[in-house]
Amino acid sequence: MRIFVTGASGWIGSALVPELIDAGHQVVGLARSDSSAADLTTAGAEVVRGTVDDLDVLGATAAASDAVIHLAFKHDLAFTGDFRGAAEADRRAVDTFGDALAGTGRPFVLASGLAGLKPGQVATEQDRPTVDGSPASVRSATAEAALALAARGVRSSVVRLAPTCHGDGDNGFMATLVAIARAKGVSGYLGDGANRWPATHRLDAAKLFRLAVEKAPAGAVLHGAAEEGVTIRDMAEAIGRHLDLPVAPIAPEAAAGHFTWLGGFLALDVPASSTWTRELLGWEPTHPGLIEDLDKGHYFRTPATTG
Repeated sequence: MRIFVTGASGWIGSALVPELIDAGHQVVGLARSDSSAADLTTAGAEVVRGTVDDLDVLGATAAASDAVIHLAFKHDLAFTGDFRGAAEADRRAVDTFGDALAGTGRPFVLASGLAGLKPGQVATEQDRPTVDGSPASVRSATAEAALALAARGVRSSVVRLAPTCHGDGDNGFMATLVAIARAKGVSGYLGDGANRWPATHRLDAAKLFRLAVEKAPAGAVLHGAAEEGVTIRDMAEAIGRHLDLPVAPIAPEAAAGHFTWLGGFLALDVPASSTWTRELLGWEPTHPGLIEDLDKGHYFRTPATTG
């Protein structure tokens, strides 16, 4: 298939492009910068210049493709305080893809998230998010809109990704947690640290997206959770061990001061199952789990940067 991938040079996208090419697909990647375009060309992908705001480019490229995988999201905007703006831009892109693919039966795969589905309980693919108009639920509504494209003749599916898709080169949550521990001189966790995050190696996540575009049925919700739930305390202990720092609880009222923007996320208890996804697609994660990955040491080679 000729597959249009947004976010193709990003953390998951840069793993997905070779995954797709190795499987015999042709990849067209959206690039918003010269460096991203160069990386995609080196990887063997065709390049289309533009951003997720260039709706004419998105629509035309989708119409000329056999499938679309939409990974791009304005994380820079979201993490600087305008999550709603980022989510609304994402919705416009999804609506554009829906119009371009309607009636074709072609696959459309959207990246979404697992956090917040069923706090304190193990979420399954059958659980649906609460859409209440809050900034966070705007993105959930976009995922529901993507699934609804099945009724318009699109083989649409949604891959809900774990909060941490880890691996060598990660600059996300885990790298941020390492950087905070370095800066504060303590590897901290909130409360008793028993709350859980699902986790997935980015190479396993890339394989899941390939399987989804190849064979997920219309309207499928898929869970990119190689591990159902890793406790925040286990993460903190691994970080403390590698940095030779004490591991200690941080009082909830001090979370914002200690962890900055990450504090709210670290309080979440959001385990998730991927049993149905594995049975449906034959997805079997083969790469290291989160603690094993931390123990490989690459998160600690040089001082990580937050963000």
